[in-house]
Amino acid sequence: MTKSGDPSLRVGFLLMEKFTIAAFSGLVDALRLAADDGGNSRQIHASWRIMTAGAQTRSASCGLQVSGEDLLDPSQFDYIAVCGGNNFMEERPSVAVNRYLCSAHNAGVRLLGICTGTFDIARAGLADSRTVCVHWNVRDAFERQFPNVRTAVDRLFIDEGDVITCAGSTAAIDLGLYLISRHCGRDRAQQVVRHMMLTGIRAPSLPQAFFRQDLNDVADARVRKAVHFMEQQLNHPLTLPALARFCGVSARQLERSFKTELGTTPMRYHRIMRLNYGRWMIDNKLENITQIALDCGFSDTAHFSREFRAHFGLAPSRYRQNA
Repeated sequence: MTKSGDPSLRVGFLLMEKFTIAAFSGLVDALRLAADDGGNSRQIHASWRIMTAGAQTRSASCGLQVSGEDLLDPSQFDYIAVCGGNNFMEERPSVAVNRYLCSAHNAGVRLLGICTGTFDIARAGLADSRTVCVHWNVRDAFERQFPNVRTAVDRLFIDEGDVITCAGSTAAIDLGLYLISRHCGRDRAQQVVRHMMLTGIRAPSLPQAFFRQDLNDVADARVRKAVHFMEQQLNHPLTLPALARFCGVSARQLERSFKTELGTTPMRYHRIMRLNYGRWMIDNKLENITQIALDCGFSDTAHFSREFRAHFGLAPSRYRQNA
């Protein structure tokens, strides 16, 4: 708490239509648990207000409806958290939201892009000349809409000073802990960790579980569509006919396209993605090798170990020991 008696951390939440519950609730609950002792939820050390443009009811992506206050004077907040979700393909900007975000920015209030709320910040022209963090699942869509904004998917969140963007989902909790540590002290952040039964405070540089190469030079839309589908299927092997049907082409056409654009076959490309996923799980000390093998869609540990050694030069167990 500041000397004036105001909370040390004041956040205004701006909910967009189809916002994601996990990101919003993770961040607001982190603030709630830091704000008071014993989980009593009094807004002592941190405070928050929930807003929607025009005080309209907003539906979360899961269908839950939330009512908010109309847009409040941004100067009463340290941060405005723009919470997006499944509305990111809506390319028509909201005049009211754009005007409000620009007003907040001009008043020196920092903006938080939560999940696809970063799209709305970019629509307001406030992401230019910055690097923003987006979830790997929406990177292609973001880059199509905002080709002049640099994106990164190798972080949980990125602090550019006046704009902080996070990948969404549980990364919003990490962003909350970062802000709590900054404004309320690390003890308050650790209190949240204990209450939320987390294992610790993750660094913003922890990479997202993202396992494909840069496709900026890939012109064939069918290849990009196939790779995007592969990202959703890392826990089991795909069949070429199923992948081709998803892309609306024949298996032979898809294989030719992959050879031309990426120099490999679709199935080999997907297998490498699954192996990279397994390496990421080992690096982050998730599960034992047998469970990792199954989670990456391999039939057994021996199959996973054989493929892992062929690609990385070490057996998974030896790789873990070295790491």
